[in-house]
Amino acid sequence: MYAPGGATEAIIRSLGSENMNDTSCLITDVHMPGLSGVELCQRLQADGFAVPTIVVTGHPDETTRTQVLAAGAVAFLSKPFGKQVLLNCLKAANLHHGV
Repeated sequence: MYAPGGATEAIIRSLGSENMNDTSCLITDVHMPGLSGVELCQRLQADGFAVPTIVVTGHPDETTRTQVLAAGAVAFLSKPFGKQVLLNCLKAANLHHGV
């Protein structure tokens, strides 16, 4: 799923979709309008969705890192990050998803 602009709203609408578990990987920022990346990870986990999620931020802190990883995110990346770092995280997400 790629939903620029209204991405937060699109993800929230998708939470009730049976296709959500078909998502290979979700990449989200910590700071989004309406729902933070932390809240999104927690909501996915609470709703029973096993979507491999990579959370990125330009303002990393240990509390946020701990929260997103505890909520099941496969990675917490600090911007800027290199393409190889992202590729490694995508590989880990695919392994996690069983692709």
